[in-house]
Amino acid sequence: MAESFEQLASELARLFSSGVEQPWGEETFDRWAVRVFRWQFEHNAAFRGYCTRHHATPESVHRWEQVPPVPTTAFKHLRLLSLEERQEPEVVFRTSGTTRGGGRRGEHPVASLALYRASLLPCFRAHLLSDGAELPVLAVLPSPRQAPDSSLSHMMEAAMAKLGAAGGGWFAGPDGAPQSERLLEALHAAVAEGRPVLLAATAFTLMRWLDELDHGGVWLRLPEGSRLMETGGFKGRVRTASREELYGRIRTRLGIPPERVVNEYGMTELLSQFYEPVLTRHAVAARPLAARFHVAPPWVGTRVLDPVSLKGMPEGRTGLLCHYDLANLGSVACVLTEDLGMVIEDGIRVQGRIAGAEPRGCSLATEELLDAQHEA
Repeated sequence: MAESFEQLASELARLFSSGVEQPWGEETFDRWAVRVFRWQFEHNAAFRGYCTRHHATPESVHRWEQVPPVPTTAFKHLRLLSLEERQEPEVVFRTSGTTRGGGRRGEHPVASLALYRASLLPCFRAHLLSDGAELPVLAVLPSPRQAPDSSLSHMMEAAMAKLGAAGGGWFAGPDGAPQSERLLEALHAAVAEGRPVLLAATAFTLMRWLDELDHGGVWLRLPEGSRLMETGGFKGRVRTASREELYGRIRTRLGIPPERVVNEYGMTELLSQFYEPVLTRHAVAARPLAARFHVAPPWVGTRVLDPVSLKGMPEGRTGLLCHYDLANLGSVACVLTEDLGMVIEDGIRVQGRIAGAEPRGCSLATEELLDAQHEA
């Protein structure tokens, strides 16, 4: 009897619940990667046609590196859903960026929010609450009600519901602008009670809010044990700053030192996240910011590809980051990003978005996927 999506998703969720501390090993990861590939090959016509063009079939694929990667730009043109016929996703996450693809927003149909939560919660706990602290989560983000297609808002809602203490909430409007008065009220209350908090915001929102604090002459010293999760970059924004400037201002205005600031690297097209292990590895926290790195959960594999040929590159060389995320069971697991980076011994080092036009390898792969969709 053929496997069902529910069966596969349930088994993966149980595996994810074992946590992120123990690596799976290549054999275990490959076994699951091939199983997920076979499911997607069978239930996604465009992906099946694309893989067939690359001679990647259930008979020929034995390792995750043999699966042809799907560029993130393809999510702007195709409905990459791998699900039984006539079934629909629970939600569709949409990208915020419109820098490429003719103004289109990428769309990631999520077949199972339960599987999404099963992937994100162990990572969030391990990298932000590893000391067992029970903290209110103050999210300087729009709520899922205000931004129903935001993967970040859904992620924070799940974390607040399952891992956050009482007193958390949402402190941004639908446009992402920080609601400073409410947020300051909550932070002053935390200071008065001596209760540490977990703040979460994008880097751009943090800079915007810190500008307001500067203008108002506001200084806070949040209780010992407070921490901050910031999600990277200033893509498509006018206001930019170095990490050193941002983290220095966080220390000055909020009293949170750089070793208590955790960068989260994620994207709409992936249902798992990467974190800098600064709260769990003191040696990493002590490094210069430029020497930090991200780690993935054991159900994500990463390699680096040449931007033109899409051939694999050795450890320590810079290229396009390609991730195989088993949490992407209901879409496509092997995703080629437009992020430059390298694989190092301890994890990955993200070096920013590739500049200029879409990389040739990504462009050709997207064209092949579109052709495969038309032929399906």
